[in-house]
Amino acid sequence: MKLIRFGNKGQEKQGYLDDSGNRRDLSAFGEDFNQDFFGDEGILRLNKWLESQQESLPIVDSHIRWAPPVAIPSKIICVGLNYSDHAKESGMAIPEEPVLFFKASTALTGPYDPIVIPPKSEKTDWEVELAFVIGKQATHVDEQDANSHVAGYAVMNDVSERAYQLEGTGQWVKGKSYDTFAPFGPYLATADEVVNAHNLDLWLKVNDQVKQQSNTEQLVFKVPFIVSYISQFMTLLPGDIITTGTPPGVGMGFRPPQYLKAGDVVELGIEGLGSSKQLLVSYEL
Repeated sequence: MKLIRFGNKGQEKQGYLDDSGNRRDLSAFGEDFNQDFFGDEGILRLNKWLESQQESLPIVDSHIRWAPPVAIPSKIICVGLNYSDHAKESGMAIPEEPVLFFKASTALTGPYDPIVIPPKSEKTDWEVELAFVIGKQATHVDEQDANSHVAGYAVMNDVSERAYQLEGTGQWVKGKSYDTFAPFGPYLATADEVVNAHNLDLWLKVNDQVKQQSNTEQLVFKVPFIVSYISQFMTLLPGDIITTGTPPGVGMGFRPPQYLKAGDVVELGIEGLGSSKQLLVSYEL
């Protein structure tokens, strides 16, 4: 199943994509795609409910905004330098264990919403990433058990402000958490729809020019290990989003570096998970 959310900010409704690619309104189901939904076997219950209801569900007008397919989670956890060639272009060593950092949940935005460049920013950068959503609480999970804690997969643009991230003191979170720095979606493909999360082509273009092109088989640390590893340090709650890192081709890796400016358009996608598109705009009071 491909779960979606739609509508103006603060007024989002729930839906799914049918076999013809139509967005169908799931408001009658009565639950948002949040911690309670995922933690109470929501996907299983929704599938059963749809057996008798799907023919009567209204189609969502094509002009209505696509929202993030998951409601604001308790946390967004990111794995850094998880493609060896990206570590090289960043001038950093391939990590011996996952590099973890957070994005603020307030950075989450829709797959076609604009990305806002922070005031005085000159180093806003792009990163296409495979993301997954936790479907069952995870604490001290064994790697062989980890896949049972994954609800589904989606596309994430891990937008980064490199000066905020790397040129001051403190942690990377400062450069990762600005509002709109986490375009997510267009949909969450439930885990049963993704045959092999470690063999998916992913790509990103800026103004129609390909900047990133790779495959998730290049991940240094795979999804089950990531779930198990993070769960040793914190409890993962249903609905939490984890991003798995970006391949080479980010703006700071070019010589000279290439950064985003107002008017630029970023497009990105992952095989089987759809694509998203964002216009860069300047911050306005």
